[in-house]
Amino acid sequence: MAKNPGETSRWEHQRSFDEIGRPLQGTTFCVVDLETTGGSAKAGSMITEIGAVKVRGGEVLGEFQTLVNPRTEIPAFIAVLTGISNSMVVDAPPIETALPAFLDFAAGSVLVAHNAPFDVGFLQYFAEEQSRTWPAFEILDTAVLARRIVSRDDAPNCKLSSLASLFRSTTAPNHRALSDARATVDVLHGLIERVGTQGVQTLEELQTFSARVTSSQRRKRHLADGLPHSPGVYLFKDAGGRVLYIGTSKDVRRRVLSYFTASETRSRMGEMVRLATEVATVTCATPLEAEVRELRLIAEHKPPYNRRSRFPEKVTFIKLTNEPWPRLSLVKRVVDDGADYLGPFSSRRLAEQALTALHETFPVRQCTGTMSRSARRTACALAELGRCLSPCDGTADPHSYAAVVRQLREAVLRCPEDVVEVVNARMTRLADDERFEDAIAHRDRLAAFVRAASRTQRLTSLTECREVVATRREDDGRWSIHVVRFGRLAGAGVIPAGADARLFVDQLTLGAETVITPALTPGPTPAASAAETERILRWLESPRVRLVDVDGEWSCPVDGASRHMVQSAASEFAGAR
Repeated sequence: MAKNPGETSRWEHQRSFDEIGRPLQGTTFCVVDLETTGGSAKAGSMITEIGAVKVRGGEVLGEFQTLVNPRTEIPAFIAVLTGISNSMVVDAPPIETALPAFLDFAAGSVLVAHNAPFDVGFLQYFAEEQSRTWPAFEILDTAVLARRIVSRDDAPNCKLSSLASLFRSTTAPNHRALSDARATVDVLHGLIERVGTQGVQTLEELQTFSARVTSSQRRKRHLADGLPHSPGVYLFKDAGGRVLYIGTSKDVRRRVLSYFTASETRSRMGEMVRLATEVATVTCATPLEAEVRELRLIAEHKPPYNRRSRFPEKVTFIKLTNEPWPRLSLVKRVVDDGADYLGPFSSRRLAEQALTALHETFPVRQCTGTMSRSARRTACALAELGRCLSPCDGTADPHSYAAVVRQLREAVLRCPEDVVEVVNARMTRLADDERFEDAIAHRDRLAAFVRAASRTQRLTSLTECREVVATRREDDGRWSIHVVRFGRLAGAGVIPAGADARLFVDQLTLGAETVITPALTPGPTPAASAAETERILRWLESPRVRLVDVDGEWSCPVDGASRHMVQSAASEFAGAR
């Protein structure tokens, strides 16, 4: 749809009260076709003819046709194909004149073409050549639509000539721009007529139509009645009130409508929609609040049609125990015991890989159970191999053991350089010996550790802060405010127009959720799931965010694990090729 720069489209105004989209009956389409000297404008091909037909509600509003002087010879085979010769275009206007005339004709309409990337691509190329702003047309491609709507039983292919024959076009396409545009109009109307019987009534539904969405799904569009055009969470429920699926959107009503109007083509979602009898919503002040509430609700209800975030409790941590002879162990949760934790890991397998990388670097004991300071046991095989300092048999020096533990703790919480150097050196030796599978195993262990260390450091940097209050100017000009306590979203709001910003922030902070954490170090997930804190971090690190208040120190170590993430990802990519 065409609109002047900086001017709000009339449709944008209408969308605020038109809850089901733009009716096809009232939409103006401009169907365009070009003839050219070749297949690529970038390669030097030129336009020789522009033809267009403007229609609305099945009626022709106007036609546009002009030959265009390409300022170059028309190849003989093109002249034979189109019937456009050099002599015909010698007195025709150049593209510098023809293009503005066409853009004026097409203004305010939805641009339609058969194989639109070709025709629209040429027009956009020459608009750029002329330093002309390309209008913000919406594009509809009848070839794409036909591939979704027309079966092989109807037509052998989706060429314009085949479709024109199928829909009994009054004009036969003949490689002349206006004739082909007229034929495309008949094809467009034929396609609209076909999908109209399946409940497609609006431009939005036509743009996203898929034959995989059944009529029974479309008939359930009434479930979106009354839903808000605002950020929030939506919950599909069945007849028994069971939550089937939970999602979030900046515009809840429009997103829910899409499940019934063809943009949703996943078979699982089709099955879910068939079972759904109700859609409940939770209206939120900001998109971030909606994302966080979605995570919490999915964890609470564990809806069968959500694949992600259903079991945030099913994670694994590596724990550096707080005892006379500390060791590393795999645990399911963080407790208030003064220990240090690495994670969370999404699977035990990844945790075991990272644990192996740490054991390869630091010779701390690997036996289980608590060990007293004066333990006297038989040394294990690891001690004989020099991979454990062996505190069990009394030979370990407590001060030396404590120094190794300090290095291990440093690697986990601040600087992973020791682990990176040791594992990289072993990878190199194995690769030199052509033991590539073993080298890959070490690579995976290092990647698991680096990711976990980076995640732990980033999460802990925020969860150790008692409170962070931040604001961001959104695209609509309003200021969103979020209150974060120990990594948990405690409050969210948008400053009303004309309100006192400082007073609003103070009131929002006072009314925010109280979050209580253990007295000892909070760790990576003291008050919220890792997924929630990571969503908050993503918002805090986004452009235009301004910190209003920070109670604590929000920082990550300069030499932390995040700086090794790029190298780790590149190594994995190279190994996967």
